[in-house]
Amino acid sequence: MDKVGTFLLLVPILLFSMIAHEYAHGYAALRQGDPTAYQLGRLTWNPIKHIDPFMTVLLPLFTFFIWHFAFGGAKPVPVNPRNYKKFKRGDIIVSMAGIVTNFVIAVACTILAMILGAIGARVPAAIPTLALLQIMLVYGIFFNLLLAFFNLIPIPPLDGSHVVKYLLPPAWALQYQRIGQYGLVLVFALAFFATPLWMTPVVGFFRFALSWVGPFVLPGVGSAL
Repeated sequence: MDKVGTFLLLVPILLFSMIAHEYAHGYAALRQGDPTAYQLGRLTWNPIKHIDPFMTVLLPLFTFFIWHFAFGGAKPVPVNPRNYKKFKRGDIIVSMAGIVTNFVIAVACTILAMILGAIGARVPAAIPTLALLQIMLVYGIFFNLLLAFFNLIPIPPLDGSHVVKYLLPPAWALQYQRIGQYGLVLVFALAFFATPLWMTPVVGFFRFALSWVGPFVLPGVGSAL
């Protein structure tokens, strides 16, 4: 399968994973007392509501065809922490919701990839179709681990910073949050120039997942990854 065909195959799992991350933030915020995302129509699975031209379209295309792995995100879901029933607890829960969701999806993709492999071993005629789905799921494992660990980086405005700031003395936390004005620059610098730093746990967990999927890999899948 060529690169274009592979990317088109991955679009559904990439889009679902990015939307699930933001939906989780919005749903968690609603549960914590903030209806902002719901009122603005962002608590939906409609992809049109979540697509950002750069983050959701151009960045995944660029990273996949240049660096051979897809990276991106959906349009951030708006939340108002002042509406949380308990500010600190709500802030942490809402911030971690997307990360937890991506880890859950990665585990689900691992299990489903194993199931498809087991089915293929018993129904050889279905292997061509099942192999395509398995390729999609294996990429889904990697992409969701990528999203989860990247968002754990403790640089404002990434999700991990919302936990770290509560571990610091108040004066330090205030200064730490001010980094947010340069946050996007730092995030992109880290993403493009310090890739090994945050990719190491991604690769480690991905290899662990592949150790489970390996015995169930269908013919043709390995060469397509």
